[in-house]
Parts: sequence; C-alpha cells; structure tokens
Amino acid sequence: MTLIQTLPSLADLDQRYQQLLQQAYDLPTAQSRPVTVCNRLCGWATAEATAVLAALPGVQVNETGVHIAWAQTPSPAVNTLLAEIAVQLDQAGLVKAWRDELLHVLANTEAIGAIERGAVRPLGFVTQAVHLNAWSHDGKLWVAKRAATKPTDPNKWDTMVGGLAVAFEDLDTSLLRESEEEAGLLPQHLGQREPLRHLLRMYRQLPEGYQVEDVIISDCVLEAGVIPQNQDGEVSETRLLTISDWWEMMQTGVFTLEAEMVLIDSVRLRLMQA
Repeated sequence: MTLIQTLPSLADLDQRYQQLLQQAYDLPTAQSRPVTVCNRLCGWATAEATAVLAALPGVQVNETGVHIAWAQTPSPAVNTLLAEIAVQLDQAGLVKAWRDELLHVLANTEAIGAIERGAVRPLGFVTQAVHLNAWSHDGKLWVAKRAATKPTDPNKWDTMVGGLAVAFEDLDTSLLRESEEEAGLLPQHLGQREPLRHLLRMYRQLPEGYQVEDVIISDCVLEAGVIPQNQDGEVSETRLLTISDWWEMMQTGVFTLEAEMVLIDSVRLRLMQA
C-alpha cells in the first residue's frame, strides 16, 4: 500500500504561524524594571537582578528603572562595568550558564556595549539569533536535533543552523561561523545563500529572565553531495525531510518555538515560488 503524503497549504502554514505568535509576545512581569545603559533603553531586569544591581557602583535604581552608566557615553569603562555586573549576577545564582562569550548590548539596533552572554536574560537585553534554513537540491529540508547537554531546549529539533550573533561580528559573519560550527558548512557550500532577512522580534518570559530576541534568517540550497556534519557537539542528530514529513513532525511539538516559526516562513516562501 502506498502512503499518500500531503503538503501543508499556505492557509495551514499561516494558521499555525499565528498560533505560535501568541506564544512569542509575552509582556515583562509586573516586577520587572526597565534598564537603561548610557541613558538608552536596553532591557527589562527581573526583580532579583534589580536587587543585585542596586548595590553596585555605577548603577542607579529608582522609581523610573535601573540605570547603568547613567550620563556616560559608550566606552571601555562602560564595558568594564557591564562585565562586573555579569560577575555579580553569576555570584547571585542568576546566570543560568556562563558562556565566556560576549554579546552586544543593543539600544534598538545600535550596539552601545558588550556583556557576558549568560547575563542577558536576567537583564532582558536584546539578542540577535541567526538561522540558516538548508534545503537539498531536490527540495528537502535539513533539520537538526539539539544535544541533550544544551542548557536551553535540550533534545528539541531545530533549524539546521541557529545561534546568537556575538559582539564585534556582523550578522553575516556570525551566520558563517555558526554554519561551520554546527553543520560543517563552509562559505563555498553556501554559494546559493539568500541575504539575511528579519522575521520578528520575540518577547518571552523564561525561568532565567526575559527573552527579547530578533530572529534573523537566511535560506540556502546545498549542492548534491553536501551533507551537513556537526562540529561542536551541540547537535545529536540531523535529518533530511520532505515538506510532508516535516509538517507531520511539526504536529508533535518536537521543534523549538523559534525553529517552528523560522521553518514555517521558509516553507511558505518555497511553496509560493513553486
């Protein structure tokens, strides 16, 4: 007996995407406080983080919010203060995982400093996630399973490549770095990669704080014979799926929220171009 595989319709994809959007727009908790850096709004601190910051030189906490390096301009001294803030948050047990990796502190899209990655959620700072949707030459989609050791969403399925842009890198450089680390894909494998595009900004309450994340994506078609191979141990399995198989898998809730939204957008565009 031959099984009939059904492609999702554009209406199916749009309906699912709208459902997911409802999970991607949490307001900050009532106890959160706005955070400014150099007099620019940058985040939302948890009540626990606010209590830690209130005791630190260079930070003012008042009825209007938490103000880091108030009346200063971006400088190495501000980054030194941000580094000390990260250490104090870690010592207070508010950093879920120390990564020894710096992310930009963003005021909207302008970088005004850099801070340890593990400290961004307690402070509600904006992060930038870059994703690569990798298609095979015959119209199938590569996906990756997050390792059991990942601090966030372990064992969930994800896009082929996805990671946070780090400080002092442009977004394209971050995507190329992540592509090599997570999938062994070098620039010559990505010759058919489309320009990065902004999908959405997510706002989510997490146990470790407030996630404010710009989701930035690119699609590419890999040439025949190019097989992604994880290099950094953060992926436990990869699969090459037909759109029908991917859609069936999506119904089981095994993908991360962010990956679902990114993949729906990619599949939608591909079906529209067919």
